[in-house]
Amino acid sequence: MTTIAIKDDTKRELLKVAAELQMKLGRRVNFDETIRFLLQQRKKKNPHLLIEACGLDNSDIGKMLEELYNKRKKDEQKYADYFQPST
Repeated sequence: MTTIAIKDDTKRELLKVAAELQMKLGRRVNFDETIRFLLQQRKKKNPHLLIEACGLDNSDIGKMLEELYNKRKKDEQKYADYFQPST
């Protein structure tokens, strides 16, 4: 086992996460489990964070999705045309 040094405010935040995790799991958890949980969460995609980071609102998201779908259709058509046998 290794000892790490963290600031008091970081420890308080970690305790809050641990408390939330304990309530969710219905059992006591230690700092190691809490940190492992946070590391696993980091690996998951979170579209809400991306939207927030980009400063987008719901109307922008709809327009972006529509544009992405249209471009995807065009790409698929180009692919189909390219690989369609010539007659």
